[in-house]
Amino acid sequence: MTGIPRLRAMDESMSVMSMSAQSSYPSLFQSSAEIPPFFVTYRWWEDEATTVLWAFDVEDIKRVIQYGLYRDENLPRSSLQSRNASAVDSFLLTLVQPKERAYIANLSFIQKVEEIIRRCKTNTQSLVAWSWFPPQVTRDLDSAAIADAIDAESHLHFTRIPFEELVRYSLGYPAIAVEWFLQQHTALYIHLLNYFNTFPEEIVTYTKVEQHLRNRSPFAHRALLHCLLTVQSGGNYEMPNATPGFEFIADPIQSLFKELPPSLTSILKVLSVLRVRFERQYVHARTMDWIQPFDIDFSLYEDLTGSTSAADFARTLTNADERSFSALTPQQVIAEDPVVTKLLSKWESLSIEVWECCTALPDMIPYIQDCVQALLVIRNYHSFSAIINGLRKYSITDSVLSNNGAAGAMALNPIVPPDLLFLIVPYQNYAAYRQQFQSSPGIPCLIPHIREYQQQGQPALLQMFQRMRNAMR
Repeated sequence: MTGIPRLRAMDESMSVMSMSAQSSYPSLFQSSAEIPPFFVTYRWWEDEATTVLWAFDVEDIKRVIQYGLYRDENLPRSSLQSRNASAVDSFLLTLVQPKERAYIANLSFIQKVEEIIRRCKTNTQSLVAWSWFPPQVTRDLDSAAIADAIDAESHLHFTRIPFEELVRYSLGYPAIAVEWFLQQHTALYIHLLNYFNTFPEEIVTYTKVEQHLRNRSPFAHRALLHCLLTVQSGGNYEMPNATPGFEFIADPIQSLFKELPPSLTSILKVLSVLRVRFERQYVHARTMDWIQPFDIDFSLYEDLTGSTSAADFARTLTNADERSFSALTPQQVIAEDPVVTKLLSKWESLSIEVWECCTALPDMIPYIQDCVQALLVIRNYHSFSAIINGLRKYSITDSVLSNNGAAGAMALNPIVPPDLLFLIVPYQNYAAYRQQFQSSPGIPCLIPHIREYQQQGQPALLQMFQRMRNAMR
């Protein structure tokens, strides 16, 4: 609608708009109602946080301050201020770059304590207001496109909530970023209410938008549904019962504290790994799944920390791989059976889980390197190549940019030994690996063999299976 008809519609709606004009609106969301109830008789992690803060493990202290699972926000401050100056200096030196040492040397004792706390906490992003508005000039957008835009804005605001704050919120602690997120979805409701008062004919379109949003952001969907019910019922309506909007993230986090042994230092390490996954899955993603529970599987970390040696870890993985590959047939590879797809997906997942562990807990890298060597010794090329691939991912993400004149260069973190890296170089369809497999067969890395079958036919595939079975006897 354009021109005079559009102005007439605006004029006709002025009386409705003036009736509904308000200086304040009740919040549509209560933070306590957006997570599943969480009741524990004893918050053991709060006492353990105090114990860790008085101990001497720098990395554990960092994580305790980072996640802040205690009620007294001054707890780290009082603990650090009770330390001697030498201990505080040593702690602060682990948090700064060499070029910053001259700066911190001039700080007072109290300032050094504050600097430690500041550096251990997650950088809080500035609070940004809701900035998607219903289009008022070009109002011929498809309802699905409008739903996409609303969901994208809601997703953007979700990405501004630090993972650590979601953990605290899930356990019942105050969370400013979460409160702000909910407030912005009430703002969406107000924007829409004003829009419908101005353009009541658009309610039909947004009824379709509501349908598209049902499996998208539950917060945006609820804001729109509230608005539609308000304008259609004159404010007399009862909102349908809704699943807690943050259940998909809060319920898995709560289960960690209910089901795992009561060790705060261990759980915080698990959370550090899950934080990397959270950012990859939700922050660095174009769209997000608001319904599927957050994946908190940490079996790789559990196998690594639960193993008695690198050889023990390698044997644990190999036992599982032998069960999978002993049931595999050439016909399944030829038919591109789901069994093969599942094996390849597990290979990729293992690679990403290695990257997660390295990113979250770099201290584990030397042990993971030992595990790679152990896997090669027992010729488990499947898990070997996945873990090497994960180490390689980390070596790239942890690269350093150096400026050499006009051109810059990225120096990769050399955590993958060159004598092992050559086995996953894709040159000539992983020629080095295939030569290794021919001379020392074992559990294969499937990708080169599938490609070899596609290029050379069935005999190459049958030969691979024969060698694998002989090696697994």
